[in-house]
Amino acid sequence: MSLDSASSQSSAPSYSPTRTVQIVGRRWAVAAGHPLAAAAAARVLEAGGNAVDAGVAAGITLGTVHCDMVSVAGVAPILVHQASTRQTWQVAGVGPYPRTSTPEYFRDKHGNQIAPGLARTVVPAAPDAWLTALQRWGTMSFADVAHAPTLLAERGFAVSDFSAYQMGANEAKYKRWPTSAALYLKNGRALRTGETLVLAELGETLRRMARAESKAGGSREAGVRAARDEFYKGETAKRIADFHLKEDGPLRAEDLASFEVEVSQALMGRFRDYGMAVCGFWCQGPVFLQMLNLLDGVDLERLGHNSPAYLHRIVESMKLAFADREAYYGDPHFVDIPAERLLSSEYAAERRRLICDTAWPEMPPAGEFREVARGRAAAIAGGSTDDALDTSYVAVVDAEGDAFSATPSDPNTDSPVVAGVGCVVSPRGSQGWLDAAHKSVVAPGKRPRLTPAPAMAFKNGRVFMPFGTPGGDVQQQAMLQFFLNVTVFGMPPQRAVEQPRVATRSFPDSFWPHAYAPGKLEAESRIPAETRQALADLGHSVSAWPELEWRAGAVDAVMVDDEGTRWAAADPRRGAQAIAN
Repeated sequence: MSLDSASSQSSAPSYSPTRTVQIVGRRWAVAAGHPLAAAAAARVLEAGGNAVDAGVAAGITLGTVHCDMVSVAGVAPILVHQASTRQTWQVAGVGPYPRTSTPEYFRDKHGNQIAPGLARTVVPAAPDAWLTALQRWGTMSFADVAHAPTLLAERGFAVSDFSAYQMGANEAKYKRWPTSAALYLKNGRALRTGETLVLAELGETLRRMARAESKAGGSREAGVRAARDEFYKGETAKRIADFHLKEDGPLRAEDLASFEVEVSQALMGRFRDYGMAVCGFWCQGPVFLQMLNLLDGVDLERLGHNSPAYLHRIVESMKLAFADREAYYGDPHFVDIPAERLLSSEYAAERRRLICDTAWPEMPPAGEFREVARGRAAAIAGGSTDDALDTSYVAVVDAEGDAFSATPSDPNTDSPVVAGVGCVVSPRGSQGWLDAAHKSVVAPGKRPRLTPAPAMAFKNGRVFMPFGTPGGDVQQQAMLQFFLNVTVFGMPPQRAVEQPRVATRSFPDSFWPHAYAPGKLEAESRIPAETRQALADLGHSVSAWPELEWRAGAVDAVMVDDEGTRWAAADPRRGAQAIAN
């Protein structure tokens, strides 16, 4: 579930992203990681739904038509802004490890590995996250918002160019499990662009949830809750638990039945004239606030867009933030996080002094260290990874100014499809550690530290821009570069999305086995060779990516300007789509 393989595999089909135009509208706009998800959201908005109705429709659709990157039974961190109350909420769309998942479980039964398969399952949070948002802030029924993905699953849909590329590159992984091979392979090979994928069991799962809603009676909210409870306490839950019991997996009915997503106020920060909302320390969202704090007050305009000095400055700021993520972040129910200090401007000023004219050759020290010699080799286990898939994204702003930002995830290669359910059930346990000293060490009931992390910017007290991206550890890096392109350099969103990017790997990867590449800096080849050489001269170990590299993230966004026009941007790197009216 990290980002280092498909582009280098000789077996991968060809994939050449195309660029797109700037989409603008006056009433509403949506940007999503797949055209059919954007279309599902647009239909809901045209039918009178609000941003949350549309965002949930798009999210469930992503889990259907973009199942190489997203599972209906995966993770789904969400931000919701209500214009009428000016409140911004986070939905913690990640579930905990089952009661039986301990470091000893992985040591004794899985060779001290968080291995692919059912072993890395956590409680699936996405269904509860989608339906909690719909119940609290939406206006439609579950059946309404799930209409498009249900029909797409039942009737089938054409596999996109990007999905075909990814499924072809990971063909061998589907063959590990009969339920996955039967669904995702055709005559023993991966489906190709334009071929039809039918997800009949997934369609029936969505129908089961809709039937539970229709039988509930009472209010809209009670019906949505009944659909949610069918998944966690009804027939769907039974099928998941039975499959785990039969296949020696850790998840049990009581793990599902006792789960509830958390809803709380979003975590807020500032950069220049902009407010910024992110999700909490259970994910990597606060990294974005720390990066912004480190860059606030720096004359970025003077450095020049994508100049060697500019890229060096933002990369070294990224490294400092990721060092703190590694040292401090984790499930707040299990670890004590110095959140106030980490997000303070005083702390950022202290950390900023560690940035100099040469690159840190490895991950810098975390904040509580004072005297650390430059050049010290980090005492962190390395390793290699050959996994490839990760996440998608959806942003919506409706006519009332309500906004939705979500980063659903969990691909179909990490774990087997659950028979009778029609999708994989969250293998997000791959983002845990087995080192007892690590903040995100595996523990029963504990959530792994999540990489998916949407954002939402504000200006003059109103929504300015929900935005986000897939990309694992690259997410916050791609989002930072995009956000600075818009707010510092004044680019329209689509142009800002298409600018070339860099990404540092100078910290342990969030996915097992937590590979670590000290000093490594990846740069899209549209960044001039002389700029890349100048970065190398500053001490960065520069590696060139192709022109529009999918591993560089796929930022989607909806910006609202001072006139109220919605500017929707869709990243061509992964075939995203924007629609506005």
